[in-house]
Amino acid sequence: MNRMIILGAPGAGKGTQATILTESLGIPAISTGAIFRTNISEGTELGTIAKGYMDRGEFVPDDITDALVKNRLNEPDTDNGFLLDGYPRTLQQVGALDEILLEQGREVDLVVELVTEPEVLVERLLKRAEIEGRADDTEDIIRRRMEVYVEQTKPLSRVYEQRGILHRVDGLGSVDEVQERIQAVLKAQ
Repeated sequence: MNRMIILGAPGAGKGTQATILTESLGIPAISTGAIFRTNISEGTELGTIAKGYMDRGEFVPDDITDALVKNRLNEPDTDNGFLLDGYPRTLQQVGALDEILLEQGREVDLVVELVTEPEVLVERLLKRAEIEGRADDTEDIIRRRMEVYVEQTKPLSRVYEQRGILHRVDGLGSVDEVQERIQAVLKAQ
């Protein structure tokens, strides 16, 4: 029960919750967003390509992201589980992830979706941008990212719901309150 995905709109708290969850479970958090930001700050070729898409509020193309995730899931620290944060984001990526895990004789056990109100998320992201100096978090870009999320990522909820592994969790409240809700889902499994 330790191969998990955390879903939610930008700013829903996926990264924060993933960090707490992976520490308590002793599994790695695999965040494509963090990997992209690292590549951007290091000025790598992948980082330059990713930055162009991210600056427009769009997702990095699937082929680049899929290869990155496949390499990461082949690392030995994922043998006892992992938590994917920010991947998959599209239906194509769901298929790619299924293929990657099938090759490894594994499958996703649980998907947690953090459910939040869009306007709360816009406020959260604007505040985070101010604190962290994130150039990719202007109000126009944030709103575009929300649109892209609804168009491309929200359909993943239906796929995982049909598989019987999706659990929606209220993402509003303190970090501890949201984590308690996630832990309750894990205990019920």
